[in-house]
Amino acid sequence: MASIGKSLLLKAQITGDEDLYVDGQVDGSIELKNHNLTVGINGRVSANISARNVCVEGNLTGNVMATEKVEIRKTGSLQGDLTTGGVTIEDGAYFKGSIDIARK
Repeated sequence: MASIGKSLLLKAQITGDEDLYVDGQVDGSIELKNHNLTVGINGRVSANISARNVCVEGNLTGNVMATEKVEIRKTGSLQGDLTTGGVTIEDGAYFKGSIDIARK
C-alpha cells in the first residue's frame, strides 16, 4: 500500500496499481481502477476519484466513481457526486451531493 503523509501537499494526476492511503493534501485527480483509496483523518483531498472502494475519514471534495463501495466515516466530510455500487454514511459524517447507485 502506498501512502501520502500529512506533511505533504501534492498537486498531481495520480494513477496506481495498488491501494492508496492519503493523510496529507492532494489536489488533482486519483485513478486506482481495481484498488482502494482511503482518505485518512488528516487527509484533505480535492480531486475527482475513480477506484474500487473509497473510505473517507478526513475531507474529500470532488466527484467519486467507485465500482464497489463508498464509506464516509463519522469524522469524514465528502462534497461531490457519487456513482457507486453501495454507500455507507456513519452518524456524524458530512455529505453534500448526489448518489447514483450503479448495478453491475
